[in-house]
Amino acid sequence: MAEIQNPNQQGGGQDSKSLLTFTVIFFVLFLGLQFFLKPKPPAANPAQQAPATSRMQPSAPASAAAQTTATAGPVTQAASESTTVVENNLYRITFSNRGAQVTSWVLKKYKDDEGNPLDLVNHEAAAKYGYPLSLYTYDANLRGQLQQALYVPSAVGALHAPGTLSFEYAFGGLTVRKTFRFDASYVIHAEVSVLQNGAPVEALLCWPAGFGDQDSLPHYASATLDIAQNGKAEQQTSKKISGGATLRGPFDWAGVSDLYFAAIFLPENPKDLDLVTLHNTISVPRNRKNPDPRQTDQAPVLGAAMGAAQPYSVRLFAGPKSLDVLASVPTSGVSLEKTVNFGMWGIISKPLFLALRFLYEHVVPNWGWAILILTFVLNLAMLPTRFQMMKSSLKMQRIQPQIEAIKAKYAKYKATDPRRQEMNREVFELQRREGVNMFGGCIPMLIQWPLLFAFYRMLGNVIELRQAHWLWLPDLSSPDPLHILPLFFIVSMFLVQWLTPSPGVDPAQQRMMAFTMPAVFGFMTWNVGSGLALYWAGSNILGIMQQMLINRTTLGKEMRALALKRAARRTGKPALARR
Repeated sequence: MAEIQNPNQQGGGQDSKSLLTFTVIFFVLFLGLQFFLKPKPPAANPAQQAPATSRMQPSAPASAAAQTTATAGPVTQAASESTTVVENNLYRITFSNRGAQVTSWVLKKYKDDEGNPLDLVNHEAAAKYGYPLSLYTYDANLRGQLQQALYVPSAVGALHAPGTLSFEYAFGGLTVRKTFRFDASYVIHAEVSVLQNGAPVEALLCWPAGFGDQDSLPHYASATLDIAQNGKAEQQTSKKISGGATLRGPFDWAGVSDLYFAAIFLPENPKDLDLVTLHNTISVPRNRKNPDPRQTDQAPVLGAAMGAAQPYSVRLFAGPKSLDVLASVPTSGVSLEKTVNFGMWGIISKPLFLALRFLYEHVVPNWGWAILILTFVLNLAMLPTRFQMMKSSLKMQRIQPQIEAIKAKYAKYKATDPRRQEMNREVFELQRREGVNMFGGCIPMLIQWPLLFAFYRMLGNVIELRQAHWLWLPDLSSPDPLHILPLFFIVSMFLVQWLTPSPGVDPAQQRMMAFTMPAVFGFMTWNVGSGLALYWAGSNILGIMQQMLINRTTLGKEMRALALKRAARRTGKPALARR
């Protein structure tokens, strides 16, 4: 925001240092945030699960009906591969009877970068590490058999929800049954039973290989393991996840998600299901539009599996991380809304988003215009803090001659001389007597900074801005492809600096800041989502308008007069008046 990025300076050299200190702190915090969010190539993990590559050839007769032999027990397997498509208003899921797993999970209300309905299955990663709703076992050979077996489906072709689809397989003493129930929501219900010679086998229902919207290293690196346990929710980044690790329940829910979509398991019966974390890697081109096999990065592919060493039932949410959708999913404790990562500013970020969504739904049906309207409202609400900073700075400037006189009286003493304490006491007493708070200009800035960071977290994590357009911007969650907003931001911030009177700042230093601050913050806007850049640029425009009005008030005129007087005293010649 303009008032955050371009605060009115307080009086005296100490206030100039305070401004520089706050600017440096902000810049360091911002770069630090970018550093910690920057994807790092994951280390090779020896515990990664081996991909199932062997294909089991059926040795039983080609009939799909169950048969009985004297040595092997019942045999149930299909003669050939088949598909079943389950559909409702939200998704279209394609099951293959090979492995009784999902080969396509299309979300009808969301598009990929080419404008086609989004497939949640990451086909490249799934081909290596497994498809959704396959079964994970600690025995790699058994895992391969379960994923390659030809199950007998209860239905082939099309199945419209609500409905039930089951798969059965039996061979060599191994008996498997998977049953899925579908309704009108993004949640499916699953029941799994795996027996080996009549004894239960721990085979966990799996979402093993990321999401279909992941197309670059940063997007893969945004994936997290999401766990809610004992009433608390947490998200772990890929560098903290080891492949093949087992976490013991009970869980409220657990699964994986990326920036915009999630696959979350919700235990039903029993409640204390186990969770296995899956962590693999995949090569992704650095330039998606012109991929070069010599220019690739190793991206983390996260997955999760949940189950027990007995027949069990579990729900699976596979869909968008929209707050409304997540809130509609019944849980035994923590809401699935916690999968949206607002970070430490969630207490501010979520209300900001709710206000933004209200504007979108009830005022203007465009997210870009809604951002600008919310920007206007927030800047209007923060206008008193702008006046407060100016008043504090003006009070400081009025007593600045007296402060300089006190400092001159003690100038002959060294900084370590105890009599320097007398100087400080005299300065503090003068400030108290005149009603000056040396931190009066900093406190409003400290109030505004959390708002800025909360806006940053909010705009970067809500799925509603994904592919949302505004004028020339095709996607408010991505940087401006034409770089118009960053350039506009630099020019507008320079104007804010030029219009804002700063009597407490050295003129040479002020000129330097008038150029360096727009350049620094303009660089930040170059790579952030255009929704955030739009908010900053809109704040600058409002800041220009507000400052022009303030400069016409008595307070503004006195501030400008003091600034000109200080500049003239420093340079020895009259300073040019600002309009």
